Amino acid sequence: MANTDAVRIHPAVDDGVARGDPGFSGGVLTCHCASDPVKLRIGAQTAHNHVCGCTKCWKPEGAIFSQVAVVSRDAVEIVQNGDKLEVVDADAPIRRFRCRDCGVHMYGRIENKDHPFYGLDFVHTELSAETGWPAPEFAAFVSSVIESGVDPARMDGIRSRLRELGLEPYDALSPPLMDAIATHIAKRSGALPA
Repeated sequence: MANTDAVRIHPAVDDGVARGDPGFSGGVLTCHCASDPVKLRIGAQTAHNHVCGCTKCWKPEGAIFSQVAVVSRDAVEIVQNGDKLEVVDADAPIRRFRCRDCGVHMYGRIENKDHPFYGLDFVHTELSAETGWPAPEFAAFVSSVIESGVDPARMDGIRSRLRELGLEPYDALSPPLMDAIATHIAKRSGALPA
C-alpha cells in the first residue's frame, strides 16, 4: 500500500470526513471577500456531496480536489452582493458563477433542459459556517488532478488516501450517478420507455 502520510486532498476532509445531520435543512454560503462578500442561501439539504479532481471546479488554496454537492436550483437564493457574480465560462455545460473579487465559485447552474442534471445547482458547502451538510460520499474524476499539475507518480498515494477517508475513487462520477446519466440518455433515445 502506498504511503499516505503527506497526502492532502481538501481542507474539509484532510483531518477526517465529518458526518452530516440528516435533519439539516440548509444554510448560507459566503465567498472569501473580507468586506461585501457574496452570500447565497441554500434552502435545502444537498445531495451527492463528493470531492472532485476536475480542472473546472473551484479548489481552495493548496487543495488538489474541490468539494461539491448538488441541490435543487429552486433552493438557491442570492441574498447579498449578487452584482459581484460573473460566469467563468459561458460555453461550459455547467455555468459556474464566481465572485469577481476573490475568485471563489459560489454555484454552478445547467441551463440546457436536456442535460441529465438540469434543475440541480452545484455548490461548495465548505463555504458555509453551518454544520450539518452531508459528508462527501466519493471522489470523482480522480485522474484529472494530473491535468492540473499533480505528478502522476503520486496517484497511488492519492487513491490510497481517498480510500482511507472512505471516499471511493472514480475516474468519472459514482456508479449511481453514471447510471442516472445513462438512464436519462436511454429514455431520450427511446432505448428505454420515458
